[in-house]
Amino acid sequence: MSRRIALWSCPRTVSTAVLRAFAQRADTVCVDEPLYAAYLRASGKDHPMRQEILAAGDPDLDAVEAPVVFEKHMAHHLNEVSLEPGFFAARRHAYLIRDPAEVILSMRRDLGEIGPEDLGFDQQARLWRRWPGPVVAARDLLDRPEGILRALCRALDLEFDPAMLSWPPGRHPSYGVWAPFWYRTLEASTGFQPYRPKEEPFPAELEPLLAWARPYHEELAAVRLRPES
Repeated sequence: MSRRIALWSCPRTVSTAVLRAFAQRADTVCVDEPLYAAYLRASGKDHPMRQEILAAGDPDLDAVEAPVVFEKHMAHHLNEVSLEPGFFAARRHAYLIRDPAEVILSMRRDLGEIGPEDLGFDQQARLWRRWPGPVVAARDLLDRPEGILRALCRALDLEFDPAMLSWPPGRHPSYGVWAPFWYRTLEASTGFQPYRPKEEPFPAELEPLLAWARPYHEELAAVRLRPES
């Protein structure tokens, strides 16, 4: 029987780099945002490559078999799909967070006008309360990739594999059809890139959105994993 891991992220949190790291494991098959098409159908959101995503449809998660099945999810995708959250009860859960100011700036650049429903901080916190699991902060991961991945693997009862720290450049077969728009930077990488703070000022008109997101982020940040030596 497969050991199934669900990673719940907000967007723009280096979540695909985490998926790429797990894809380097010989025992793991990765599934990239399997609720994306259902989310777009339910929400009507006009995301880049919408038609291609809808045409690709919804994968049968229970049909994916490997010693470890790693599912990368966006927390807000579960908000509006007609899928009972109980479907995920048998999985091991993990959470990936990033400073909301950086998430908001990145998402506005990619999507233009955004709101809480595009970010998922509230849904991520609700999922963590229901299914507690290890929390990884994106900045910690970029600063100390081996230490954080070792801590994450230990929390998930997996052996750490050094192969998770690097990968060949290019597109991996596990990536969703949206990769040409969202994953250009990752496809040029060969491992986790050092953290670089955003230098642009935060727009005043987005301060209410940031104030909404911060308490959810801080709730999970308080219990985030610390790197192993």
